[in-house]
Amino acid sequence: MPPALPWTVRLEDDKVVLIDQTALPGQLRFVECRDVECVARAIETMVVRGAPAIGATAAYGLALVAIASSSMDARGLMEDLEAAAARLRRTRPTAVNLFWAVERVMGAARSASGSGDPEEIRRAVVSEAERIAQEDVEANKAIGRHGAELIEDGMTVMTICNAGTLATVWYGTVTAPIYMAWDEGKRFSVIALETRPVLQGARLTAYELHAAGIPVTLIVDGAAAHTIREKGVDLILVGADRILRDGTVYNKIGTYSLALAARAHGVPIFSVAPTSTFDLKSSRSDVRIEERRPEEVTTVRGVRIAPEGIDVYNPAFDMTPPHLLTGIVTEKGILYQPLWLTIARAFNISTTAGH
Repeated sequence: MPPALPWTVRLEDDKVVLIDQTALPGQLRFVECRDVECVARAIETMVVRGAPAIGATAAYGLALVAIASSSMDARGLMEDLEAAAARLRRTRPTAVNLFWAVERVMGAARSASGSGDPEEIRRAVVSEAERIAQEDVEANKAIGRHGAELIEDGMTVMTICNAGTLATVWYGTVTAPIYMAWDEGKRFSVIALETRPVLQGARLTAYELHAAGIPVTLIVDGAAAHTIREKGVDLILVGADRILRDGTVYNKIGTYSLALAARAHGVPIFSVAPTSTFDLKSSRSDVRIEERRPEEVTTVRGVRIAPEGIDVYNPAFDMTPPHLLTGIVTEKGILYQPLWLTIARAFNISTTAGH
């Protein structure tokens, strides 16, 4: 079963076309960007969000620069690309896919720059950006095939935030196993946490699954542990914005609380993410968790719900330690405990360094 929505981000001629996720679920609206500043602002303002989608959008932003640059020589074009890459890196600090995609496209540009031909650089940049987007779709489908093994008839699956097709180029990470299992004839239901303060679960996950005809029930974040105990939950699937080599997962705020509830009630919980989300170089002390505007907490759709002048702490993500996870679903397969070891084997790296 394919998602009922088109690609979240795509390159059309001389523009990047994005689904405006701030308008959902009320309106399916598209934003067209013709320069890198528009792309950067789209990432910063969450017109586009979700680690894989952000990565592909950043890659397409560099493609726009390559297409539209007025520089007639290779050196000038590379300077334009380096400036654009620096701007894109400043947009969101936590999602590793952003930096991975920017470096990958810039690597292709630098390799092509040796020719001294600006047209060759342009072709290399656009081709690499398109490759990143297509690989994301294929990785998501592979994730779906592996993750569908975890879902059985009659199950209740819980998730937080939105790691669906809207968080990726297409098909989703957490939703990929859901789509695949449903297509296999399995019948089950999904519980979606609303995901305060921006309500990605209510606005996006519930919208997406409902549009696809999959039974979905929406609950407030604070009802998760109660629902697990009183209603019964068989499986929890969460996304990831960054995964370290020891299996530490950074994901939408509330994931850590959900993992603690899962452990308390013996419910298996898996992070679901492509290998591009893994950061094999950083440690926990290197990761900066993004804190977002107080207005996200003090207002809902422009209506103030808190006193003027109140102090606000608004971390966008939290850190879930690896011992709370049952495993991680990737396009390479399901990685089980001990995660530091299965991750090392999946990436063919040392099993001692960094552990």
